[in-house]
Amino acid sequence: MKEIGLVGDGAPPAPYRRLRPELDRLARRGLRDEKRRRGASPDVIVGSVHAITEQGEVLIASGSGSQLGPYGYGAGRVIWVVGAQKIVRDLPEGLRRIREFAVRREDARVRQLGGGGSVVNKLLVVFGEHQAHRVTIILSRSRLGV
Repeated sequence: MKEIGLVGDGAPPAPYRRLRPELDRLARRGLRDEKRRRGASPDVIVGSVHAITEQGEVLIASGSGSQLGPYGYGAGRVIWVVGAQKIVRDLPEGLRRIREFAVRREDARVRQLGGGGSVVNKLLVVFGEHQAHRVTIILSRSRLGV
């Protein structure tokens, strides 16, 4: 999210506030259930995806699954900012992109930061959205994310 100016020193524009620092504080205090509850249904969630098929199906892989609930239903609004390099032909190619490219890059990034690596434990495939205007996809020609 640094690439699009949403993470950094500045605060988000009013009336929004960043939820992640609050969730991090809850985790440090050992309040994991409260962290999970608050993170499950934000008013707005901004993130990205790992692949979008030419048919419009969206694939998101996750180790913990923490973003999948809000993406699938819990968030009032979902905004995905996606680099055009993530467009793939079909679902099998999207899965291949996750396994052979995205996970390897994310694993290397996490290890470089001193973490224990990255795995895919959960996968969300979005075929459509029943609530009009709930999901917005901003497609960028710039290479964003892995």
